[in-house]
Amino acid sequence: MTLSVIMPVYNREAYVGAALRSLLRQQDEADLDIIVVDDGSTDGSNEAVRSLMSQTSRIRLFKQPNMGVTKARNTGLQQLLPQTRLVSFLDSDDISPAGRFKADLSCFDSDPQLELTYSRMTLVDQLDGETLEPAAGSHSITVRGIHLSAGIFARGLVDRIGGFDEDFQQAEDTDYLLRVFESGAKYTMPDTVALYYRRHPGNMTKEADVPFREFMRAIYKSMKRRKGDPSLRRVEGIFDFKDLAQWRFL
Repeated sequence: MTLSVIMPVYNREAYVGAALRSLLRQQDEADLDIIVVDDGSTDGSNEAVRSLMSQTSRIRLFKQPNMGVTKARNTGLQQLLPQTRLVSFLDSDDISPAGRFKADLSCFDSDPQLELTYSRMTLVDQLDGETLEPAAGSHSITVRGIHLSAGIFARGLVDRIGGFDEDFQQAEDTDYLLRVFESGAKYTMPDTVALYYRRHPGNMTKEADVPFREFMRAIYKSMKRRKGDPSLRRVEGIFDFKDLAQWRFL
């Protein structure tokens, strides 16, 4: 079954090649369709993507003026193939660990009614450019956090939930995941590490005020939805942050 992976890109020349290579090394384990949406990059991101496109037909590149990551993700959803049965995401500065798809796709093979696998993520400050694994001496922590790349979504679920809320500057991923779990989707939570989240100076989540404000707005919208529709599920016991206090950013 075809797995489409949506990757928004904006000025990630230094990272996007590694992100794509981390997906392509798993092409024997999944029928991959990689949708890259360039959101008006002004650096060499396009060239980095095209250099890999020359080696494979699994990457499709779409360009648009800079409109933000939320619109870029919606553009990716609009480019899903008719044969796409599963959907996932990967940010252009993160890494998909080897074997991730093989591990989680087996869950869908075992249960035809399954709509979502939601796995774990490792935050890491140094990655080896060759192995695409955490580098020797790196600092890392593994949690079940809030990240789109932790999920593999059945196409029917994606169609039912709809697109990302373009009213959000950030935390559109939080809002999307809350809507997914509120809907009562059938899910499982494997212990697979679904992504290496690369910590670096350009992470949007290091900004001070905007991420917290947008996150709280996503939580507030969830509360309003559930108050207006009692059939929606409460989202509890899924996201795990109890160990984050031990993380030290360098």
